[in-house]
Amino acid sequence: MHVPTVTLDQLPSELPSGLTVLDVREQVEWVHGHIDGAHHIPLSELGARLGDVPDDQLLVVCKIGGRSAQAVAWLSAQGHDAYNLDGGMIEWAEAGRPMVSETGRPPHVV
Repeated sequence: MHVPTVTLDQLPSELPSGLTVLDVREQVEWVHGHIDGAHHIPLSELGARLGDVPDDQLLVVCKIGGRSAQAVAWLSAQGHDAYNLDGGMIEWAEAGRPMVSETGRPPHVV
């Protein structure tokens, strides 16, 4: 199955309105650093929480792109307009894109 994928260089520095970032990493990864305004549903919970997935166009992220590719394949089959971020949060952070943390410390990818 083809998984719609975008690279970081295809995204503008400010994400367009109507695009929701869906982070499918585990809670421990999320708290250390994530994209501000992202919606968090761990991949392991996605099937049970389909009703929590926004109807917007989705940019799905994980650490490097593997879990998010699985999520995009499944979400696409459910009728969502979803795209995988190739390189995930690792490339996001390396590019200096803004992140926030829940730990009280500077955000980083774990």
